[in-house]
Amino acid sequence: MSEHVDDGTVFDAQSFLKTVTHQPGVYRMYDASGEVIYVGKAKDLKKRLSSYFRINVSGEKTRALVKNICKVDVTVTHTETEALILEHNYIKQYLPKYNVLLRDDKSYPYILLSASKHPRLSIHRGVKRRKGEYFGPYPDVSAVRESLHLMQKIFPIRQCEDSVYANRSRPCLMYQIGRCSGPCVAGLVSDEDYQQQVQWVRLFLQGKDRQVINTMVEKMEQASMVLDFERAAVYRDQIQALRRIQEQQFVSQDNQDDLDVIGIAHQNGMACIHGLYIRQGKILGSRSYFPKMPVDASLTEVLSSFVTQFYFNQAEGRVIPSIILLSEELGDDSDAILTALSELAGRKITIKYHPRGTRAKYLKLAQTNAATALTSKLNHRMTIQERFFALQQALNLKPISRMECFDISHTMGEKTVASCVVFNHEGPLKQEYRRYNISGITGGDDYAAMAQVLERRYSKNMELDKIPDIIFIDGGRGQLSRAYDVVKPYIAEWPKRPMLVGVAKGTTRKPGLETLIFVTGEEFSMPSDSPALHLIQHIRDESHNHAISGHRAQRAKVRKRSTLEDVEGVGPKRRQALLKYMGGMQELKKANKEEIAKVPGISLALAEKIVDALQHG
Repeated sequence: MSEHVDDGTVFDAQSFLKTVTHQPGVYRMYDASGEVIYVGKAKDLKKRLSSYFRINVSGEKTRALVKNICKVDVTVTHTETEALILEHNYIKQYLPKYNVLLRDDKSYPYILLSASKHPRLSIHRGVKRRKGEYFGPYPDVSAVRESLHLMQKIFPIRQCEDSVYANRSRPCLMYQIGRCSGPCVAGLVSDEDYQQQVQWVRLFLQGKDRQVINTMVEKMEQASMVLDFERAAVYRDQIQALRRIQEQQFVSQDNQDDLDVIGIAHQNGMACIHGLYIRQGKILGSRSYFPKMPVDASLTEVLSSFVTQFYFNQAEGRVIPSIILLSEELGDDSDAILTALSELAGRKITIKYHPRGTRAKYLKLAQTNAATALTSKLNHRMTIQERFFALQQALNLKPISRMECFDISHTMGEKTVASCVVFNHEGPLKQEYRRYNISGITGGDDYAAMAQVLERRYSKNMELDKIPDIIFIDGGRGQLSRAYDVVKPYIAEWPKRPMLVGVAKGTTRKPGLETLIFVTGEEFSMPSDSPALHLIQHIRDESHNHAISGHRAQRAKVRKRSTLEDVEGVGPKRRQALLKYMGGMQELKKANKEEIAKVPGISLALAEKIVDALQHG
């Protein structure tokens, strides 16, 4: 692999093209600020790059791209497949504005059946370091939770934490209501019976429901023959529950392959890609993706970018299925993508375009879901854009591209948390929401809390595209005045000056009676049906909810902390010994210092400290 860099400040396309080879490789295009604006790959670098610098360049996107090119880096690769993988890595690194980008930062959840004496069922995310069997991936956590909830009703396998399981002396509520067989307590379930349930769970997660039911029917008949009607009734109930689930889920018995079905819809400069994930003939779930795409990008470009970025990102723990069904063809890159996918998976991967039978129904379903999700997204975007335009007119501003809103939350001064939420033309930018734990102030001093969060937010260097057009402060005149004093020295250095607006609730605190307060002292109210007011209410409510949820989490964290943790000389081992020997925190609180001193490792002096802490904690 070799690299060539052109460092000219004014890009000389003809001179540059003379140095380019006909080999496969990857190229990066930069603008005047040195930012990578496009990453591409080519089977023949010279031929591909020459196409950008013709007199008549087709396509609005390509013309805009070429106009901004000030530098091009070229990396030569040995094969087209190598170029494809390198292109993906560069796109992930630089997120260029003229590439189609898959905004998908979620790791995909699995169900983990642990490798212990009495295996546990749980949700797993991230790197697969824990020993056990992994089933999935599922499209989202709710799909995993639903599956675990269903299995808990049918198979009495434990789902409790290992630490809980290891320290129980009597069965928990899950055993009492028949959702767990109680392997934590000796004598409640034999190892053989527990492993039988584990094997049925394993088969169920593999999609082999019929095999599980057939085995259960045999077990039920055997129990009836030896007059063990209680056990036979348990099997009967399990069989009925499984059959009800089978009726609710579509399962294709003629096709037990693992496959992903990808549908795409495109309209008004937006695209939606809908993935349907099928394992062992059962639909695990589905998800819609809205890639960020430049103007006039073709469906082929969008789909090929999605496939490479989605499946090459192995760090997210995705499993490449044996078959991928697509609604559109991948074009010239099809062979290279297929080769790369097969190399990554270590087995043959097949891409199909015109399936028949059940698979055709799957593809039609994915297409329908993509079209429906796109329509919904477009309608939402139009509503948001209308609200932005109304706010621009109401405040007499130039086009608004970014807004930030701050709020403070605490209870009687306890655990103060500040929130910052961000909106753009597509609505909430949740990945840029931030919470700030406020410290070093008098409890309940909202002015000092607001000053601290603004200082922390805006004292660092701000990128131009991250500077807001409007900063909303959830509060009245005093709060706004304090905010302005903090922000003023920073915004004086910025290339654009944001407007600071206070949002004061009316005396009755009812929505629609808010008053906008400006730094100039002017106050302004909007009609309750104003789209601009609805946008302000939306960002204010988001900020409020984000602050409250952060504050509640902090408060809960404090209250979950054991009083014992604050006693000097009582570490994790002594805490565990105290709770185990005394039979829990309630019993420990009732004990006197002499009783506590009988716990191994606890002296009378330390017992006295513990009693004092528990009485005054």
